[in-house]
Amino acid sequence: MFQKLGFRMIVVAVAAVAVLPILSGTAFGAVSGAISGYVRDGSGAPQMGAAVEILGSTAQALKAFTFKVFTDDRGFYSVSSLLPGTYSVKVSAPSFLPTLREKIGLRPGARLMVNVTLTTLFEAIQLVPLRGPVDDDDWKWTLRSVANRPILRVLPDGTTVVEQSGNASHGLKGAITLLGGSPSQGFGSPSDMTAGFAVERSLLSSGTLRLNGNLGYDADGQSIPSAVLRTTYTNRFNGVFEPSVAITVLRLNSPDTNDMLDESLQALSVTSSDRVVLGDRLEMKLGSELQTIQFMGRVRAFKPFGSADLHLTPNTVVEYQYASSVPHTGVENHLDDGIESTSADLSETAPRMSITSFTPAVERAHHQEISLSQRVGRTSMQVAYYSDHLVDPVLSGVGEMSAAENTAELGDVLPDIYSGTFSYQGNDFATNGMRAVLQQKIYSDLAATLEYSYGSVLDLSRPDVQLEDAREWIRAERRQAVAAKFSGSIPKSKTHWTASYRHTGGRALTPVDLFDTSPGQAYPYLNVCLRQPIPARFFAGHLEILMDLRNLLAQGYVPVMGRDGRTLYLVQSARSVRGGVAFSF
Repeated sequence: MFQKLGFRMIVVAVAAVAVLPILSGTAFGAVSGAISGYVRDGSGAPQMGAAVEILGSTAQALKAFTFKVFTDDRGFYSVSSLLPGTYSVKVSAPSFLPTLREKIGLRPGARLMVNVTLTTLFEAIQLVPLRGPVDDDDWKWTLRSVANRPILRVLPDGTTVVEQSGNASHGLKGAITLLGGSPSQGFGSPSDMTAGFAVERSLLSSGTLRLNGNLGYDADGQSIPSAVLRTTYTNRFNGVFEPSVAITVLRLNSPDTNDMLDESLQALSVTSSDRVVLGDRLEMKLGSELQTIQFMGRVRAFKPFGSADLHLTPNTVVEYQYASSVPHTGVENHLDDGIESTSADLSETAPRMSITSFTPAVERAHHQEISLSQRVGRTSMQVAYYSDHLVDPVLSGVGEMSAAENTAELGDVLPDIYSGTFSYQGNDFATNGMRAVLQQKIYSDLAATLEYSYGSVLDLSRPDVQLEDAREWIRAERRQAVAAKFSGSIPKSKTHWTASYRHTGGRALTPVDLFDTSPGQAYPYLNVCLRQPIPARFFAGHLEILMDLRNLLAQGYVPVMGRDGRTLYLVQSARSVRGGVAFSF
């Protein structure tokens, strides 16, 4: 009997020794951690009194357990003294659908922030605003998984943050954009009036099908509409690969001159790419575009592209880029999701064409760049070295062509029938250069960016020459450029704005650093871009007023002479005013 009693006492003692470390918050030397975060609705308003359940299990405890807390008046919750392991966070509140975050790994001593956005039943069944390709963080410090797994960030104080969105799983999105005015970029510019659309639909569990397009027409209604349609399919595999294929058809109106009547430009292109994420350090993107162009004959263009981002630390990124066409930069980097990406802008898809003696040519380019980006607190810096080579570069000009010039000069000019601008072929040139960017987050809704760049541009060495003879006097010259840009938003009105000024040290027909896509990128001279949300109380959706003003002071115009004595201009960027409305639903 005493032997049985002694044996039972030994078993109880051993169990107590095993359980006590678990109850005290440590197990086999492990240090407890914490999970906290904010609960908000779709508009960003904090939700007080929301029930937050932390669900988990540990092998040591041999059973599942639940911690339940409620959010305070700021929508904040916190649960501490959690053992290392895998947890789920479930949030529920009146008038909202329950939201569950699964497979949240908690390391010893870690303090995770899991922010949750609640969604109503009405929002879940409605089509939601279409987002653009540009992330809120233009510098892309965070390596984003192609499998839509949680986005991990390390804050300056060392806290690990799990960024989550409650609206990321909607299957259908759409947008319509109505714009007036042309950006005046020469032949291929969008029409005076354009109507764009975009529809995106999730397929199965990892695919996305997107259809977008743009239909343009002249204000007088006499021109045949120009149009572009694009279909894109993207899939994701195993959180590593993200292949994409797109088919685009394009039609541009004829220049409508005596020698080029009914010579409309038609193009068909196929673009394929693949984005690969390898671990937590490396992200690569490789792809190419094959384009067939029917315009005064048949022309083909092959445009490969690629990039590789190496994340040395959470605050240090080394990037290599290769491109074979001048990039489409949109209105301003952080406003692309408003005015450009919701509709397939013709300037994004149209080939950069020019002619000499009525012989068409497509601009061909080779760009290589290596950059180092570093973040210190609210300050971000980038230094880049690039090498460019352009063949048959396209220059922009301003001025109406007279009837007397049709047979002579128009053999070397492609006029745009909407904007009063034209495209002119420059001489081939190659350049090496550098770029330095400094960005300071002054406030959460205000950022200032300063950029310095150095490289070669095309310049007209002899002014006031005849346009038909200008190519003989176009030379590559070294130039410096400085750009300052301020961007932010007004909290009460939710107005998003960008104002920039880019100055070139000397006359130039092309910008310094044509392939600049950094956060310091700005159009030449003075530019202003606005995006103003409008309350839509009587219908489901999101309405915005858009305004894009480029080169407001009409600077950088280099004069040349037309055959009839009329003054024409070659420019880096023509002055233009463009605006409209964007409706996402």
